[in-house]
Amino acid sequence: MKTSNKFFLLLLAAAGMMQGCSKDFLDRPPIDQLTSGNFYKTNEEIRAATGPLYNIVWFDYNDKAFLAFGEARGGNLNSNDRTAYIQFGVASTDGGTLLPGYKSFYKIVGQSNTIMAAIKNATGSTASAAIKNEGIAECRFMRALAYYYLVSNWGAVPIVYDNVTQLSNTLRRNNIEDVWQFIIRDLTFAAKNLPAVPYAQGRLSKWSAEGMLARMYLTRSGYGASGTRNQSDLDSAKFYAGDVIANSGLTLLDKYADLFKGAYNNSDHVNANPEALFALQWAGSSQPWGINNSFQAYVAFDPSITQTGDGWGAAQGISADLLKYYLANPADSFRRKATAMLHDDFYGELNAANGGTLVTGTTMSYIKKYVVGSPADNGGKGNFMAAYINTYMLRLAEVQLIYADAVLGNAAQTNDAQALAAFNAVRARAGVAEKTEISFTDIFQEKRIELAMEGSAWYEILRWYYFAPEAARAYVLAQDRGNYTVSHVAGTNLPREYSTVFTPLHFTFTDQSVYLPFPESELTVATGLSQAPVAFDFSVLPE
Repeated sequence: MKTSNKFFLLLLAAAGMMQGCSKDFLDRPPIDQLTSGNFYKTNEEIRAATGPLYNIVWFDYNDKAFLAFGEARGGNLNSNDRTAYIQFGVASTDGGTLLPGYKSFYKIVGQSNTIMAAIKNATGSTASAAIKNEGIAECRFMRALAYYYLVSNWGAVPIVYDNVTQLSNTLRRNNIEDVWQFIIRDLTFAAKNLPAVPYAQGRLSKWSAEGMLARMYLTRSGYGASGTRNQSDLDSAKFYAGDVIANSGLTLLDKYADLFKGAYNNSDHVNANPEALFALQWAGSSQPWGINNSFQAYVAFDPSITQTGDGWGAAQGISADLLKYYLANPADSFRRKATAMLHDDFYGELNAANGGTLVTGTTMSYIKKYVVGSPADNGGKGNFMAAYINTYMLRLAEVQLIYADAVLGNAAQTNDAQALAAFNAVRARAGVAEKTEISFTDIFQEKRIELAMEGSAWYEILRWYYFAPEAARAYVLAQDRGNYTVSHVAGTNLPREYSTVFTPLHFTFTDQSVYLPFPESELTVATGLSQAPVAFDFSVLPE
């Protein structure tokens, strides 16, 4: 591929776009002024250099793709401007969500590669070997997670490990199984080289990497498995998830709703939130652009919620299918109210200075998760399109459900005591009845409700599709992705009654529509994306 190729230019441009961030451990000079000759030489400089990997490179994913890729395709979202994702009809010309999302992942890859190379090549470095490896481990963790989203959304994709040496080569997609091997290789290095206790709030730890390894092994266990998941991968998922549960010192936060309040943003061994294994770290400011969490701006149903001039979410909410679950399971009220607003719900933490917010005048179930209100509701933190709330990428609750799934393996049900303990701890926090035996669909459903509106629904469907495509297709076909109206029947309470009208719509996905199309603009300049994937040569990689 020519050096003018847009795809590779994008990787290199990532270095030029990085800017300093106002959050403490993200503070650093503009990266386009940094080279291995004048930076990356001390422990402090290496730790500063990896700071932008925690927010700005993820911005275009978090801004719109997060909701479209994970929740619209996963059947959890009702939205007038995400219908193509809801209906599995995304066009390659979608430049508003598809292209920025795709680019975001390769920005992460490119920036990770750039920082790793700079750390390794720094002249006159006084940094310790442990800190060098820690910085490289952060990069490899981020690169692996970017490839998780790439392989899950586009299937066979190019593995880019060196922004310089690969410039002169023709870019080709690599086989899906090779992408998974690359992901696990990166995360294994991260698990070995990240500290058990992160040196600063919000930074990655050994447990972050082990939790991600558990997710990746569980997902990969089904790839090409034809109904029976790979036992070795299941065993690895069980091992890593079990190690996090038993030895990390992390625990579930007492109240589910508190997870999605700015006051509980970060996790370490002394902080208020002991559940977060990895979250994107957003500043409560929109300057410079890209360090801000814009998500609330799109989903808060009214500007009175945010009081910063945004709050454009009145036209979207949870899907009919997800609403049907909540209506059929009123005992799951803690998670429902923290995830989705219904008519006559009251939220004392939103517009708290004026007595809170009563949700009225709606026939839509609005999105509540990640809606944290105004700067006044968050100790003065936050701004226009900059809500003071981090984005979870991995929580302990998910790791506990991964553990239960890995123990279940290929059995129809399990009553294994440890698997049930992990599974039921998640349900106990939610205030719903424990189970004495669990199946794959029990765990799948539990994970869907626990993580609803956290960007994971589609990836769970794909994981199922890997080893049981017909069952996964049937699940999607049964989902109601149509419109609805819902309102609280006045005078009913505990349990409430609701009046509903559903207009069901059902869509399926075929082998041809499982993956998103490559953006048209990328296909034009990176012609190798249209060619058949090839095997990746792992011998070219350094350890």
